[in-house]
Amino acid sequence: MRGDSRMNIHTEDYFHLLELAHQEFSCSQILLQMRLDEQGKEIPELIRAMAGLVGGLGYCGKICGALTSGACLLALYAGKGSAEEVEDSRLNAMIEELVKWFEQEVGSQYGGTDCSIILEENLQNRIQRCPQILLKTNQKVKEILIANGYDLLSGKLEA
Repeated sequence: MRGDSRMNIHTEDYFHLLELAHQEFSCSQILLQMRLDEQGKEIPELIRAMAGLVGGLGYCGKICGALTSGACLLALYAGKGSAEEVEDSRLNAMIEELVKWFEQEVGSQYGGTDCSIILEENLQNRIQRCPQILLKTNQKVKEILIANGYDLLSGKLEA
């Protein structure tokens, strides 16, 4: 991981998030792009596909893009990506852990996990709330992956 302490990691992640937002990427895209950048990978097709999750599924205000992209990020590490690969049998449990954490951490604070509920139809809330939600979700995904033996940089299970 980048940085020596939890604060440095969050600070670097925050500035990275701002850089991506300035490039007009949105919540779901930012979370995945942050991880790919850390791995030194470029997969524009994946980032493009993540646009479908932005703003609660295409700006429909449904489930928060931070949560859905967090689930996708876990699957990026543990899911099946080719005929030769085998999905990690723990993937659904990892996603469930993320969902329960998100419901407790974000849902209880804002009264739900839908984008429209979290933002309360207020653009100012997007500016104030979304970066922190993305950073917390990013950190939780990292914690889940590490706890399950994944190397964050290589994307593989540690031996």
